[in-house]
Amino acid sequence: MNLPRNRTTDDLIHPRMRGAMQRAQRIEALRAWCEHHLILPFSRCWLMRWKRQRARHQSLERRGLPRHALEDVMGQEALTVWVNPRELVRDVNFGRDKRNRPSSNAFIWDGDWDLRRGAFRFGSRSRLMRDLIEHGDDLTATERYQHLKALLEAGKPWSSPRDGLLMDSEEQILGYLRCYRGYLQDMASNGFRQGVTKDEMGVAVTREGRLLKINRGLHRLAMAQQVGVPSVPVVIKAVHREFWDRVTAGAEGDEALQRLQAALRECRPESEPGPLDPRTYPMLSVDEGWPDLRGLEDAGSRA
Repeated sequence: MNLPRNRTTDDLIHPRMRGAMQRAQRIEALRAWCEHHLILPFSRCWLMRWKRQRARHQSLERRGLPRHALEDVMGQEALTVWVNPRELVRDVNFGRDKRNRPSSNAFIWDGDWDLRRGAFRFGSRSRLMRDLIEHGDDLTATERYQHLKALLEAGKPWSSPRDGLLMDSEEQILGYLRCYRGYLQDMASNGFRQGVTKDEMGVAVTREGRLLKINRGLHRLAMAQQVGVPSVPVVIKAVHREFWDRVTAGAEGDEALQRLQAALRECRPESEPGPLDPRTYPMLSVDEGWPDLRGLEDAGSRA
């Protein structure tokens, strides 16, 4: 199979998926328009009232404060922390019961979500990136190739309507894997570049002030970890209620947000398992168990 190396995702758009992709894009654009022109002005108005008189608007704070309005008022830079990606190894594991999940529209999260953690290094994204480094000479040996081929042979090819992808042939599967390998090679050569995708790497702050990965920018984090990028920006999307109460106690409006911003600068990734973890994973040091990046070199350049 003689596909060009490092095909972009656009090159992989399947003709049969263009209609579904366009519908998904229209729905996403409509959702973004409604959020920006309808929801954000309303929630921003309530947040400004809370800022002026926090004590009188405790009900808004109890509901978690509107996240999008708070992001708009504080600005993304105030909610951004730079970390070593290889230290960001714990993520939030909500489990399958969606009733236990905090609202993604709220900035302050209640509950024990921060005590139930996963190990990001052992997740599917990390395994994929490691496989692409170690099996660059034969992508058919990767776990992802074998999985996608099994779906294809079962007559249930994997698809992503949002991205216009349909893995209905071995060529499509290999092109998809070569695309991700190309991203890895680019990051290894040029470092982490902000603004390449719309999905920033989101994190949540635990009650103890530690960072846990949430479901945003997972593939980019896995790439940055595997190639050893020294530092990446992560964006705070939520904080635990106990952390919020502690750092903003006794403060009103702007002062409370200034205290929050100062406290966020001190937050560092969580490395320890949680007491409610669904399973146990091996403990690895920050420098242990990463792949040999010579695997990203093409066969011709190693000769």
